[in-house]
Amino acid sequence: MSLQYTHKPDYFFFAQLLVRHLESYVKKHPDAQNAIFDLRDIYELFRQDFASTTTNLDAILNIADQYKVETINGDQIVISRYAIDATNNSLLLDFNPDALVSLRQGKPIIEPDATLHE
Repeated sequence: MSLQYTHKPDYFFFAQLLVRHLESYVKKHPDAQNAIFDLRDIYELFRQDFASTTTNLDAILNIADQYKVETINGDQIVISRYAIDATNNSLLLDFNPDALVSLRQGKPIIEPDATLHE
C-alpha cells in the first residue's frame, strides 16, 4: 500500500498578499523609503499560516521581490532589498525609489510569470 501525501504551499498566493499589503502601505505612507513589519503582522496577513511566516518566508520573499512597476526608466522592481531579523521578530524591506514614485502615481503592479518558476 502506498499513501502519497503532498503539501505544496502556494508561494505565489502569499507573495501576492504581501505585495498588495506593501502597495497599500506605500499609499498610506507617502514619504516611506523602507518598511519594518513585525512578523506577527505578517502571520496575520498570511491568515495564520505558521509555515509561511517562518520556514517558507524566504521563498515567498524571493517571489515578492520580482514584482515590478512601470517607470520612466522601464519596469523596475518594487522591493530592492529585504532581510528577516529573527532576533527582533521583524521583516525589513527597502523599496526601489523609482518604483515608489510610479506606485504613488497609481501605476499597476506587474506580477512575475508563475509558469517560469519551479
